[in-house]
Amino acid sequence: MKSTLSEIKTSVDQLAERIGAPQDTLPTYGYSEQTARPHVLVDPGGYHFVIIERGAEQERLTTSDLDELLYKIFTNVTFALSDKYERAHRVEDRDPRKILFKMQVDLLTRLARQWGERESQVHKQLLKEHPFDDFASARATLSKDLREHSHSAEAAWMMACAKYPLPKRSQG
Repeated sequence: MKSTLSEIKTSVDQLAERIGAPQDTLPTYGYSEQTARPHVLVDPGGYHFVIIERGAEQERLTTSDLDELLYKIFTNVTFALSDKYERAHRVEDRDPRKILFKMQVDLLTRLARQWGERESQVHKQLLKEHPFDDFASARATLSKDLREHSHSAEAAWMMACAKYPLPKRSQG
């Protein structure tokens, strides 16, 4: 039997309490604030996790699996919490995703081991295309400085990349 919005809210609130997630990081239920805050709907077609911003739907997950809905809700919640944590604990010359990804997986694992494992795999796939880059900020700053000192954008970028090489993408 499908859970009601009220039952889903109760489950989400209980899980959120376990990781200290404030109410403003949680979705609304049955309505949208139209502020990019997710909302949850239930209808005969299943559970829906929807994000609407400026009147346009940005994202929608429809599933008949309550665990899938909860995972989606909490990947969103834990990303917001992890992003806030990373900003408060930023390490210069270190890819911020190193802190953010670790924190997100840790939080999800506290909720459900399989959620943490699943998100860890999502991060690994993302890093194959977009590997950690501890020099991104330094490279961008140097490139900007070189452009301001009469170098073309292309020459500035090449010089910055020579000093701070781009990371190599993973194969496979």
